[in-house]
Amino acid sequence: MCRSIKTLRPPYTEDVTEEDVRAAALQYVRKISGFRAPAAHNAEAFDKAVEAITMASEELLASLHVRGAH
Repeated sequence: MCRSIKTLRPPYTEDVTEEDVRAAALQYVRKISGFRAPAAHNAEAFDKAVEAITMASEELLASLHVRGAH
């Protein structure tokens, strides 16, 4: 896993923004694809993956119940 992706749930991070979640999704897609920036012929697939992972991550974070967190 990318070491630069930070944990986005309490108690590690209290105020998570959409940009934080999207940045983590982008790092993940970069890691698994091996591309920092895709070639033009791969840009659509790359962008779709970032969007799908962003949405899945937001859903996950919204569904988590963390003990001791407010």
